[in-house]
Amino acid sequence: MPLLFNIRHLDQKDLSLQGELPVAELALDDVDELIHLPSPLRHDLEVQKLGSSVLVRGSLRLTLRCECARCLKVFSYELELPQWSCHLPLSGEDSVTVVNDCVDLTPYLREDILLEFPQHPLCEPECGGLLKAPPGKAKQSGKPVDPGAGSSVWAELDKLKL
Repeated sequence: MPLLFNIRHLDQKDLSLQGELPVAELALDDVDELIHLPSPLRHDLEVQKLGSSVLVRGSLRLTLRCECARCLKVFSYELELPQWSCHLPLSGEDSVTVVNDCVDLTPYLREDILLEFPQHPLCEPECGGLLKAPPGKAKQSGKPVDPGAGSSVWAELDKLKL
């Protein structure tokens, strides 16, 4: 169920929205192959009406299960937006869509969460990547090895027939 609030309730008092939003509602499953969402989005939001607009402020927390971009080690990453805010105009060209007096916050949450995703998740800043096999332990392919031919990447490129 998306995160909705009724704008008619704002005429009487400000609203408090606390709880969890299933990650399926955010549609973030296939955004990045190195980032997975095992737990729901936790939110603590205050909604108030300001003239012909709505201001939403609060905090968002989401635990990500990431794979390191260098070594593929799985680790947890806490995505936190402690001072999240969103201004939603109720009239004009950029006005929000109101359906049955309700406004859906889910697209705005999704957009800001996507902007906070790690671009290249790393298990630690000094991660050296996958360990390379020692030179004497390399797998033999069965082909004779020419010591001078395979020593350079450029030599492999020279073999291309374009």
